[in-house]
Amino acid sequence: MSVDIHISEEAGVRYLHFSSDWVQGAMRIARPWALELDYTREMMAALLLRPDADWPRSALLIGLGAGSLTKFLHRHRPATRITVVETEPAVVAAACQYFKLPAEDARFSIVIAEGAEFVAGTKKRYDLILVDGYDEDARTGMLDTAPFYAAARARLSAEGLLVTNLLSKRRDFRHSVERLRDAFDGRALAFPSCDSGNAVAFAASGEALRLPLEELKENALALKRDTGLNLLPTVTKLARSKACPGDVLSL
Repeated sequence: MSVDIHISEEAGVRYLHFSSDWVQGAMRIARPWALELDYTREMMAALLLRPDADWPRSALLIGLGAGSLTKFLHRHRPATRITVVETEPAVVAAACQYFKLPAEDARFSIVIAEGAEFVAGTKKRYDLILVDGYDEDARTGMLDTAPFYAAARARLSAEGLLVTNLLSKRRDFRHSVERLRDAFDGRALAFPSCDSGNAVAFAASGEALRLPLEELKENALALKRDTGLNLLPTVTKLARSKACPGDVLSL
């Protein structure tokens, strides 16, 4: 089923909508490669957990939207092979026309498919899986289910991270986080929610992660220097929350 694409602009920011007021993506026109929305910045906190400049070697993005996450990785991780799975060709067309999505090439490809079906059917493994797929009513479909999380875990590499945007009209993410923890044997963590109602959750496979918050802060400073992305506020939110006992992030 196709969606109606609407583009709006306000105060130098261009927005993508699907037949509703829900914002599906945004781009500051003067800085098309920057991450405009809070939750997209927090999804890139994966780069604080795996700060090696060669990571991720491969990334799977489920849901294109305005292409913000795709453009950031394409620009700042030039060695990463990026696969985007998007259900709607019209979204791809809008991202190309209005949001400066780069052309497909040897390291960047777009697959028109349903995200959960693609993950269940592929044999490839990925260092990073980013999940940000919603319809016009902000519903995730199969992307917030136990079978999907289990299939995604099976597709992660030994240094793999799954990052998912949890959006709830009730701002209650408990059941989603429980499903994620069950699928990853407890190795999942939800960051404090953004003002927009989004909460970003991380889950890890393979190699264990234990990062003191001070180390995360150092990684954030390095990422800001290299890319302009400032995740210091995210580290501060983590420090103030109860998500990291003993000021150590464990996954």
